Amino acid sequence: MKIKARIIIVKGLFILLMLSSAGFILSAQQPYEFPYQNPGISVEARVNDLVSRMTTEEKISQMMNNAPAIERLGIPAYNWWNECLHGVGRAGLATVFPQAIGLGATWDEDLILRVATAISDEARAKHHEFVRNGSRRQYQGLTFWTPNINIFRDPRWGRGQETYGEDPFLTGKIGVQFIKGLQGDNPKYFKTIATLKHFAVHSGPEPERHSFDAVTDERDFRETYLPQFEMGIKEGKAYSVMCAYNRYNGEICCGGSNLLNGILRTEWGFDGYVVSDCGAINDIYNGHKVVSTPVEAAAMGVLAGTDLECGSVYRNLKESLGKNLLTEKDIDIALNRLFTARFRLGMFDPPEMVEYSKIPYSVLDSEQNKALAKETALKSIVLLKNENNLLPLKKNIGTVAVIGPNSDQSFVLLGNYNGTPSDPVTPLRGIKEELAGISDVLYAQGCTWVAGMPGQRPPEELKAEAIEVAKKSNVVIMCMGITPRLEGEEMRVTVDGFRGGDRVRIDLPDVQQELIKEIHSLGKPVILVLLNGSALAINWEKDNIPAIIETWYGGQAAGQALADVIFGDYNPGGRLPVTFYKSTEDLPPFTDYKMDNRTYRYFRGEPLYEFGYGLSYSTFKYGKLKVTSKLGTEQPVSVSVTVKNTGKIAGDEVVQLYVSVLGASVPVPIRSLKGFKRIHLAPGESKTLLFELQPDSFSIIDENFARVVRPGKFLITAGGHQPQIHTLVKETGILKKVMTKF
Repeated sequence: MKIKARIIIVKGLFILLMLSSAGFILSAQQPYEFPYQNPGISVEARVNDLVSRMTTEEKISQMMNNAPAIERLGIPAYNWWNECLHGVGRAGLATVFPQAIGLGATWDEDLILRVATAISDEARAKHHEFVRNGSRRQYQGLTFWTPNINIFRDPRWGRGQETYGEDPFLTGKIGVQFIKGLQGDNPKYFKTIATLKHFAVHSGPEPERHSFDAVTDERDFRETYLPQFEMGIKEGKAYSVMCAYNRYNGEICCGGSNLLNGILRTEWGFDGYVVSDCGAINDIYNGHKVVSTPVEAAAMGVLAGTDLECGSVYRNLKESLGKNLLTEKDIDIALNRLFTARFRLGMFDPPEMVEYSKIPYSVLDSEQNKALAKETALKSIVLLKNENNLLPLKKNIGTVAVIGPNSDQSFVLLGNYNGTPSDPVTPLRGIKEELAGISDVLYAQGCTWVAGMPGQRPPEELKAEAIEVAKKSNVVIMCMGITPRLEGEEMRVTVDGFRGGDRVRIDLPDVQQELIKEIHSLGKPVILVLLNGSALAINWEKDNIPAIIETWYGGQAAGQALADVIFGDYNPGGRLPVTFYKSTEDLPPFTDYKMDNRTYRYFRGEPLYEFGYGLSYSTFKYGKLKVTSKLGTEQPVSVSVTVKNTGKIAGDEVVQLYVSVLGASVPVPIRSLKGFKRIHLAPGESKTLLFELQPDSFSIIDENFARVVRPGKFLITAGGHQPQIHTLVKETGILKKVMTKF
């Protein structure tokens, strides 16, 4: 946008007036015609003044995501819809980090803060560049509809890839750092605004989400579905929440006063704004059919506390007012929240007053951010199996075969809600670059992702080519898994194993399993590399393939990171943020939202790979656990443990601390993660970690569904993975102290 400036002399006073297509912005040195123009007074006073000057029609126009300009008041057009799930999305060039499930697999809070800070740097730089060029369209603003902190309760959910996993504590801690990185630490201005979604109790099925009613008891609600949202608001200070499409226990998530006004605002003290998921207000009458008209649905949304609609049903609010379904005061409450956000983003202040407006455009796709994307991809990789220390491979191994449909497709690296990287590196390219001038690399696709995909070469031809390539090689690297075109948000996909974005089965598609078995039968060493956004039931593969690596949708540097792990330039240290089950037969029905026998906290069976699992090229030894507490008080319980790298190479260890409530009179989780820390240790190096467990770490949901701390016995464990239930314990007061050496 080109801005013209001119000097006007009024009674000897020089006033600088900057004109724009959307109205005017006054400089900091001049007198102000209206209070809302004055950056020197409180945001609350400015917002109240501005809203009071708007007509009813103007107010309503600002309550939908594509808000038009109000030129007479100097309000520029603004589209509230933007995305940055793992990098600034859908607006061209951006650094693309691993998909959210991969971020969860890093178990690294400090890293997540750096990632989110880099994302918000790029977001600010892109936004101001768009504005300078007169563009204020969708995906160009500063209000981001992320992070997705729903619980990945079932591996069949296609959008689980957007989450940080199945655990409320891990999700909450990772989410808090992501929020802080997005919103910044300026006391006056938000850098960007983070939006917690989808509130509440939302995790599929995708095809039914516009009419589905998720049903749980209050215990599961408070123990699993709410904690990470509460952490995001109270610790992360997120200023926006997105309400979900579905109903919860019969209550419309975007039209239920108990969820939004009760829990969110009254119980937790949330003072930001609520935005609907896109089309969710329409669902009130068209999907859930709790009212019969858009006029009623619009009023219901506003009265429940949904301030902003992604959609256009709120255009009916004028008629809702005329029918006395709500009052203009209700409209004003929503407007005040929305304009508080815009003022706190600095949209009505001179750019020189807002430090974030000075972030240079050169930060976009910078070498620093590229390096961070690679570091994050490295830290997200989980080594699932390494029989007889097959890995890492020597670079002079000779001829290497790279086989599989995920070997050389860059779109597979990007997950969903992604930006466009300048130079994505696939596994095939990463391996070729790693071995350039040292060993030869042969490639064959081998098969499609699922049988019967159109536009592909005949399956027997693909398989024969892969077998020929494998026979010529000393080792085979098979890049298999799923793609974001098979699992994701409400997709038009109905093929074997997939439905509408969700999964019907959780093993690899038959065509991939057949190829893996054919290649394995040749007697060559095989390394299985998985690219996927959800847990896979790789039962035969676990029993028969000597090395297995989980890489998720690893972002723009996925191929480089994979090659570094395979050939020993990096020692993997990622951990699973979800449980890998053996079969859907081990799980309740997908539509059942009760937590019984779901996730590591409640699952009573034997998992294929447990939550928190991950191997290293090194070994680590744990010393005795020390617990210090003042029993019977509300002071934190201090837990310390020493970890030593007993291997020959440096590596990362993820120290995990779990608490189990023993002998509780009400249902409780088998165990719950209550602390974690990713640390780096040189060979022979030791570190002592201190965890402070707050009293609520020992709390339960009582018979009246209130969270309380009661005297009792508790099992505290620390190690590189989940505790073994029969670990020897020593009783100390009301605590049980565990000697762990795993």
